[in-house]
Amino acid sequence: MRTPPPPVFLLGSMFSVQFGSAFADKLFAQAGPAGTVLMRLGLSALILIVAVRPRLRGRTRADLYAVAAYGLVLGTMNWTFYEALHRLPLGVAVTIEFTGPLVVAAVGSRRLLDGLWVLLAAAGVLLLAFGGSHHGVTTAGVLLALGAGACWAGYILTSKRVGTTFSTMDGLSIALCFGTLVALPAGIVEGGSALGRPSVLLGGLAVAVLSSIVPYSLELTALRRISGATFGLLMSLSPAVAALAGVVTLGQHLSTVLLVALALVVVASIGTTLSSRSGVAAAVGADLPVP
Repeated sequence: MRTPPPPVFLLGSMFSVQFGSAFADKLFAQAGPAGTVLMRLGLSALILIVAVRPRLRGRTRADLYAVAAYGLVLGTMNWTFYEALHRLPLGVAVTIEFTGPLVVAAVGSRRLLDGLWVLLAAAGVLLLAFGGSHHGVTTAGVLLALGAGACWAGYILTSKRVGTTFSTMDGLSIALCFGTLVALPAGIVEGGSALGRPSVLLGGLAVAVLSSIVPYSLELTALRRISGATFGLLMSLSPAVAALAGVVTLGQHLSTVLLVALALVVVASIGTTLSSRSGVAAAVGADLPVP
């Protein structure tokens, strides 16, 4: 059998991540956003630790500090995104969060054109914040999504340091353990006894597989066969896929305001990718183990 082309793997990854987020939204009523993210991070960490068996022996203190920072940012990013998702439609939350990697890509290139792309994306976010109250946008949700985007930017920067000293899977599996610690207190408080129910745990396992394990594997496969610029260009479709997942899975409405804002952010992401051509894969594709 012929191996599917890389875009098929990336589309599969995007759909898996976003439909995983939509499925996570359904668990909020039982375990809360923090309880759901605790299950996602904890179960993902458990699966990868068993599969990869990362080694800490021989690592320097600087290496351990780096992977700890990476994991703490990863955990905070997931937590703030799920809290935003509890207060915003899925497409809106992902669109706002996506500004984080766009800013990193633009700042890294130091080109005026990329600054204009960021302004275009900012216009989309402002449109959602001040022109979309009729489709469920709240101020708290927008601020949390912006916080998740800032964490995504931090994730990109910390992942570079970890990537130079750890193999990809080793670094991620260890970081997920630290990320789990971030969500542990709030996750236990919000999730409570629901975290012990088999049905809720199975739902958390599905979220972990759909949002972390499957997309990460698919994107690693695709990255072996395409350029970073192509990868970033395809990942620019993530906000649109998220909006579709919200409609299909959660019955959310695609208003005109949301469609225009989505278009602004997607165009800004595509423009940043095409004009930068380098370093964008890490920025736009850093959604690997996240929302």
